[in-house]
Amino acid sequence: MNSSGGSAAGPSSGSGDGSAPPRRNSKRPKYSKFTQQELPACKPILTPKWVISVFTLVGVIFVPIGIAALMASNNVVEIVDRYDTECIPASMTGDKVAYIQNDTINKICTRNLTVPKDMDQPIYVYYQLDNFYQNHRRYVKSRSDAQLRDADQANKTSGCDPEKTTKDGSPIVPCGLIAWSLFNDTYNFTLGNKNLSVNKNGISWASDRDHKFGKDVYPKNFQNGVLRGGASLDPNKPLNEQEDLIVWMRTAALPTFRKLYGKIHQDLKANDIIMVTLENNYNTYSFNGKKKLVLSTSSWLGGKNDFLGIAYLTIGGLCFFLATAFTVVYLVKPRKLGDTSYLSWNRNPSGH
Repeated sequence: MNSSGGSAAGPSSGSGDGSAPPRRNSKRPKYSKFTQQELPACKPILTPKWVISVFTLVGVIFVPIGIAALMASNNVVEIVDRYDTECIPASMTGDKVAYIQNDTINKICTRNLTVPKDMDQPIYVYYQLDNFYQNHRRYVKSRSDAQLRDADQANKTSGCDPEKTTKDGSPIVPCGLIAWSLFNDTYNFTLGNKNLSVNKNGISWASDRDHKFGKDVYPKNFQNGVLRGGASLDPNKPLNEQEDLIVWMRTAALPTFRKLYGKIHQDLKANDIIMVTLENNYNTYSFNGKKKLVLSTSSWLGGKNDFLGIAYLTIGGLCFFLATAFTVVYLVKPRKLGDTSYLSWNRNPSGH
């Protein structure tokens, strides 16, 4: 034994100089209640009374909203007239494309519309196109937003193929297929001996006029190519004032869409006959499209649309049905909450 009181020699736990051994780098993430899923959580117990109450409450809320929406839609008066097939001469019905592409043929057409109910102003005039895919990827990309906003960016025509420059290389303003295919049918309305003026101011979004189309950008070399697409633009008018173009260039998501043509600020009475003198210029015959003229009033929900009301009524009715069914089941065959005898592994096999 060592008389000095020292301990017996054993395995060294240090590096020889008395320092602690280095710790290994740990890959364990830093502890937090989020990573360990220890945050407080809401764990509601869906008792029969709670489920029945929730379904009943949803039904009570949704059904009145659905009724109100359906009534608002039914109060909208709408006149829809398809004219693309009616405004073709009898001799050209066999070749509609040749008719629409022949500039020597008179495209003026007259239609008479009967007002079914009283229509209070403002009366919105729309044109509706069917089977026209404005959401096609190549069509949507064929534009230059920089060119539309700033006159100094007139040469920014990248992405506007195939309508970006003329044969001599001059930029087209506005370029792209969307602007090139601008709708060009026109409508004039007459009631008796009085002309119904159509107000075309304010038909586009104010945000588009103020931010997407420049007040110093003017059309240049537009519709000067061999193949004419649609309407022409006034070269002396800046783009932010050409609202027909602004409305058209807000592309539609579905192949059937309506775009605002203008507003009539005059009340119409039931059985009034409106004579419409239109120019059937726009080519929808190449792709079997349809053209319709729509006159419509509006409600607090907008135009005529029964879908919203029917959807609310359907969901509300379904909730009432489920609440009733659960109530009957709960009263006829009630279960004690938390009774483990209903668990399948606690039941004895039949016959034992």
